[in-house]
Amino acid sequence: MFLFSRDRWCMQRKTEREPKRNRKAEIVEAADRLLRERGLSGVTTRAIAEAVPCSEGAIYVHFSGRVELLLAVLEQSLPQMLIPLHALEENIGKQTPERNLLTALQGLQRFHERIGPMLSSLFAEPLLLESFRKMLDSRAKGPRGGISRIARYIEEEQKLGRIPEDRNAEVIASILMSASFFRSFSTALTGQAIPGLNPRDLVKSLLG
Repeated sequence: MFLFSRDRWCMQRKTEREPKRNRKAEIVEAADRLLRERGLSGVTTRAIAEAVPCSEGAIYVHFSGRVELLLAVLEQSLPQMLIPLHALEENIGKQTPERNLLTALQGLQRFHERIGPMLSSLFAEPLLLESFRKMLDSRAKGPRGGISRIARYIEEEQKLGRIPEDRNAEVIASILMSASFFRSFSTALTGQAIPGLNPRDLVKSLLG
């Protein structure tokens, strides 16, 4: 009887020490994992519920549907891009523009490598793609923000004379964003990186 009571007490103490699980985060992580393993068609409420595990109803407690869930998967990857982009503002006039932009570009590529499969899968479901676009617009998401942040950094460095004034900041920022996505996409598709889109060479060419 003593042993039983002691075991029960130990189990209770262990349960108390365990951190409370974040169900919403678990659902997003499961959706992200299924997306990579099975593609968009494999991201169903049943599959997610089995992967968490939880009931299918629990998913709708946190998300209105697949679009909102996919956007949550996208937002989960944002720190990989946002942290390097925010660092641009802090590094105005510091180190070198080439180094700062290279760090930002590497962050962009990590982000694009992670979300590329999901974004590509959306084209297989036009209705879902359209809903996803509307949600991006309503929440002011998308590449525009990243491009603007890079362009502002370049403009500030131009004022300091560290980047030639004849360089179009908006064009350079757009090229960096586009090149990052295309390099990540083509590498995932072909298994080989395009030499001409090497981050260091790209930044050097645009600033040179």
